[in-house]
Amino acid sequence: MLVQETLKTWQELLDIATPKASVKWELRPGKSPSTVSISTHLDKITQGQKAPVLLYRDTNAWCPFCERVWFALEEKEIPFNVELIDLRNKPKWYTDMVPTGLVPAVKIFGELVYESKSILLALEEKFSALPLLPQEPAAKSIALEMIEACDTGEFIQAGFQFLRGKPFTSNPQDEPEVDLDVLRTQFETQLAQVEQALGQYPGAYFLPEFSVVDIMYTPALKRLDANLPLFRGYQLQGNERFPNLQRWFNAIYQRPAYQKVKPDDKTNNLVMQKLFGLKPISQGSQTVPQTETTQTNEGRWEAAARLSDNHKIMSADILKNSGITAWTNPEASPMLEEYIDFYLKLVANYLVNENTALLFSKPVNKNEGEGVSIEAIGAITLSYLRNRVCVPRDMSAGAATALRSAIDTMLASLYSFT
Repeated sequence: MLVQETLKTWQELLDIATPKASVKWELRPGKSPSTVSISTHLDKITQGQKAPVLLYRDTNAWCPFCERVWFALEEKEIPFNVELIDLRNKPKWYTDMVPTGLVPAVKIFGELVYESKSILLALEEKFSALPLLPQEPAAKSIALEMIEACDTGEFIQAGFQFLRGKPFTSNPQDEPEVDLDVLRTQFETQLAQVEQALGQYPGAYFLPEFSVVDIMYTPALKRLDANLPLFRGYQLQGNERFPNLQRWFNAIYQRPAYQKVKPDDKTNNLVMQKLFGLKPISQGSQTVPQTETTQTNEGRWEAAARLSDNHKIMSADILKNSGITAWTNPEASPMLEEYIDFYLKLVANYLVNENTALLFSKPVNKNEGEGVSIEAIGAITLSYLRNRVCVPRDMSAGAATALRSAIDTMLASLYSFT
């Protein structure tokens, strides 16, 4: 029996994996990105009703302010729909609707609210279930002061100035050169204040319970945690000067809602390189904490399901953008799509059942004797897929970890062929 005949079909894979994935998504044929993550609580809406919230966010899910709102919606289990806004080409209807022209914005029961802090407070006002602010007036006042301090304070600015290696100015042409040690000292001064704030209560959070304050800080701290080790050789996690911060990271990474919205280190690194032109401080490997990317079975199911649902678009992307057509023998071109599809399906099958026998599978070479290396086609396909995944645009961080791990295992077996 041919190995192609032993693999589960795309539909079988989708039917098996989708019910076991906690994250939900929709396909967007002909659009970029080709999928969009959606609310995991839409099943609470009865047929014919609209979700109470419409979230306008960036297409790539890179925006930290959008992440705040998305995180809160999942924590409060509020059903919502999503409208993606291309930040490079914002539609006129959006800039006409939102005075700032920025994301995020929401409509809550049809009422427009914009700017992340205002949205978070509006969600607390409109949805009393699963509150993320203290109810007692004095405690709530303290929480609001902490939210304002995060929104207007110097911590986030100091952190990203240290990461960039230069301060922010209104005119990038006028950015002065600053001693990196000065920027580091400024950042550590602000970080010490965060550490102190996290030590005010016995628990792991800024307040006695998880709150909007934690949501306000999470995107910035996550991005600094991912990028400072690579670009500045500076660790947040594992830094003995900040034990309360370490405890906070551990607690945040255990929250199920955050698993659905968080970016991963690899995506964060690539975004910083793209936005700020940063370069790693060394060409060698960097130690980046990976506490939040532990592989789970749930991640495997989601990765298999999303790949199965999106395999046609992924195959076309590989064929067009991986360079595989320039490398391959012209005689093999008619078979490329079949070979690419085979290796994508092989990954999905391996994610579903971890059958190690699949690692040594390959399709029948229909161009045998014409110098076509099926293993090389597989290596290009799998390498491109591994490097192409963007979190959480394409899948959750846990799913991306599972997918990359499976691909690395399969690549090792491909390279073992002689």
